[in-house]
Amino acid sequence: MSTASLGRGSALPARLPWPGLLALSAAAFTAVMTELLPAGLLPVIAPDLGVSESRVGYLVTGYAAASFGAAVPLTALLRGLPRRPVLTGALLGLACANALVAVSSSYALTFAARLLAGAMGGTLWAMLAGYAARMVPAERRGRAIAIVLAGITLALSLGVPAGTALAGAVGWRAAFAVPASLALLLVGWVRWRVPDFPGEARHARVPLLRVAARPGIRPVLAVTLFLLLGHQVMYTYVAPFAAHAGFARTGLLLAVFGSATVAGIWLTGMLIDRRLRGTLLAALGLCTAVLLVLGLAAGRPPVLVGAVALWGVAFGGAPTLIQTALVDVSGPADADVATALQTTVYNAGIAAGSLAGGLALDGGGPAVLPWTALPLVAAALTTVAVARRYAFPAVRHGAPPTVDRGPGGPGGRSVPPEPYREKGCAPW
Repeated sequence: MSTASLGRGSALPARLPWPGLLALSAAAFTAVMTELLPAGLLPVIAPDLGVSESRVGYLVTGYAAASFGAAVPLTALLRGLPRRPVLTGALLGLACANALVAVSSSYALTFAARLLAGAMGGTLWAMLAGYAARMVPAERRGRAIAIVLAGITLALSLGVPAGTALAGAVGWRAAFAVPASLALLLVGWVRWRVPDFPGEARHARVPLLRVAARPGIRPVLAVTLFLLLGHQVMYTYVAPFAAHAGFARTGLLLAVFGSATVAGIWLTGMLIDRRLRGTLLAALGLCTAVLLVLGLAAGRPPVLVGAVALWGVAFGGAPTLIQTALVDVSGPADADVATALQTTVYNAGIAAGSLAGGLALDGGGPAVLPWTALPLVAAALTTVAVARRYAFPAVRHGAPPTVDRGPGGPGGRSVPPEPYREKGCAPW
């Protein structure tokens, strides 16, 4: 089948296009590894750049800030271009940014390279879920997105620890050369096995604000924000909380969490296309229960380790479930814009959750962290439970958007399925 026929929306095969989906998953892996690698290398980077460890920490902050600020405007600017060149361009940008970090001896140049990496990462995140959705039939959409986003889990559980270990063996610059090389290799892989899709013609583009106002979009973004706020309150300060609970082996806890996220993404891939709403409710309900246990009984090490494992299982699949719901309500044609909005919200949740956790830690000590996170995650659970009409319906809107054969002619303006176009419909 030609890429042209794919672009025109012809029937797609039932089999999952594994080589292409794995290429997108590898892109997610590379972006996450690029984002988080400096966090584990603060003591070795700081002397080489002649700055304090706190300033090296700003290399992570700069990446997140650039991703936050660039995702929406860059996605809007690039909507009209063919999708595969945009994807390979973002990967080339990541490769250049990591290569600059690997050779730079100037903090200012290194920080600028991290800003470039963040902008490219934001562009990638805005594309990946929608790209996967366009490569498969609607009934396989959830599993395809789960495969792509599994790259995040693998980066957290394997990539970042391996990069940190490599830095200890051969130096931190070699560690940054790894994602640079991966990104370059991915350019060839994407061109070989990932189909191209056309950009949106100017007359066919749905304005960003209209996509944001579509029924179901705002509840999905709200769930994203609440979950990330609550998660980051605990995850950012897991070390002081573990010490407070009498369990000083933070590395082991993080390894347990990372391994459990793999199980979570696997379970999600099995259930997402049949029971998205029920699986998400179960995942958020489990997150809420874990926080309650951590607040009441974390002083027992076996309870702490078990709760963290369940936390990993629940959180591992939640982002995939939420992003699939977002693609369902936006439609694959507008998924890039919707996902760009979610990327902005996601990074805002990471930053605000870390800040809220720090304030809670300073004000009440580690014991208050679960109680700070609990109402936030409970708010995410409540939003999913209430938003059952459009955002998280019992029966998913599996059909792709219909096509308006009006002024744009055949293949013209994409519009949402009929339920989304009811006059006066509520977003919940």
